[in-house]
Amino acid sequence: MAKKKMSAKTTEIFFAGFGGQGIMFMGKLMTHAGLLAGRNVTWMPSYGAEVRGGTAYSMTKISDKEIASPIVTRPDILVAMNQQSLSKYGPMVKEGGIVVANRSLIHEIPKRKGVTMMNIPFTDMASKLGNARCANMIALGALLKKTKIFPLRTVAGALKDMMGDKKGFLELNKRALEKGFASSR
Repeated sequence: MAKKKMSAKTTEIFFAGFGGQGIMFMGKLMTHAGLLAGRNVTWMPSYGAEVRGGTAYSMTKISDKEIASPIVTRPDILVAMNQQSLSKYGPMVKEGGIVVANRSLIHEIPKRKGVTMMNIPFTDMASKLGNARCANMIALGALLKKTKIFPLRTVAGALKDMMGDKKGFLELNKRALEKGFASSR
């Protein structure tokens, strides 16, 4: 009897929010974690006027096979850090996908058949940790728990690699990552 060949898995993630919320860092961190895990990855940031407070986004692909294009048009996962981003990019999420929404800044979460909606107050949780700027790491922790894309330790290792000698920031971001992981079902 011939063995069934497993199909390669590609996960497409769209991170969106306003400039200063760590949108680029989330995409870059997941890309680095993918490299550490031996996967094929792409990361495509959006730079421009967005960094001045408008909508910013980055796209990440993680795959077991070669990736032909870094463009994400129908993401498996959307991490929306504000209302404008959810409204603009939420409809793009594939059926069977996941929306990770920042309840601290998003008050209208549309229901979509076939899409899992996670609604967690990332910014409020980050403020309780002592720095609202680590809300992105809480969001990433929640995403990791829900999707199991990578083990938490893989992303924590990537975080350590990327933060280098910024020990105070590294510890805060690791705590935020763990808090987000613990907050998700």
